Amino acid sequence: MNSIETLQTITKGTFLKEEKMMNHTSYGIGGPTQAYIVPKDKNDLAQILKFANQNKIKTYFVGSGSNLLVSDKGIDGIVITLGKAINEFRINGDQVYAESGVMLGKIVKECIKNNLSGLESLIGVPGTLGGALIMNAGAFGGEISNYLEQVTVMSMDGIIKKYKAGEIEFSYRDSTFSSEEIVISAIFKLIKSDAKTVKEKKILASGNRKASQPLKFRSAGSVFKNPAEGAAGYFIDKAGLKGTKVGDAEISSHHANFFVNHGEAKASDIVKLIRLTKETVNKKFGVMLELEVKTLGFNSGTFDV
Repeated sequence: MNSIETLQTITKGTFLKEEKMMNHTSYGIGGPTQAYIVPKDKNDLAQILKFANQNKIKTYFVGSGSNLLVSDKGIDGIVITLGKAINEFRINGDQVYAESGVMLGKIVKECIKNNLSGLESLIGVPGTLGGALIMNAGAFGGEISNYLEQVTVMSMDGIIKKYKAGEIEFSYRDSTFSSEEIVISAIFKLIKSDAKTVKEKKILASGNRKASQPLKFRSAGSVFKNPAEGAAGYFIDKAGLKGTKVGDAEISSHHANFFVNHGEAKASDIVKLIRLTKETVNKKFGVMLELEVKTLGFNSGTFDV
């Protein structure tokens, strides 16, 4: 029995062997991982992490797959997601506790219902809380880290650690969380407000999203971070790349920083569009775009131009 088969026997939650990641990404793209695992609970997670660590099994943590591009050849290692098991959520006054498997949309909607202000700008942002924290998700001027008080993580040896917000550095679409730790839960302190104010902020963010993003097609959200010089979508548009297609992948004609899958796109198609975009924008404007979308299973240098 090899180590993956042994891991399957000790896992109490869902264990999908040689599972295609295309079934677990918003792009609908991605080859197989050795195992796609949803732990039953925190104890199960601790056992899985300890075994993987001791047996040197490469381990990757993903949320709902909404900001992720996985290679066609797949991933050499296992993928762990907390989506359907570690997802407790509660509100106590102006304090919000959420485990990392809770969908961000649910957190935002419940806070709005309870007249808590601070997270309205994230309405409609896909994904789980864990993934949102790691990439410091944001929209329309707000970021998830703005009202964070405390984060609980688990290390690869199954040990729980707590960090105060100030102990983690957050920057634009980035954070200093270790890749050797998985986010378990977070506590936020929001602002008690009134229904009218909260609703107005929600409608503004929701309207902006519907007007500016190609929500009808499969995508992974923004492909590139906005550079210091301005919006990535602006440069891609001005470079004349809107509507450019490779296979079934397209640079959206609705929003140039969204690359969409029209049904049968491969990761290799998206890679070609990414490289073309980086090269063209750099040549025309002297701006080197940096990926916002997370990537798994690609060789080093795949996205370099």
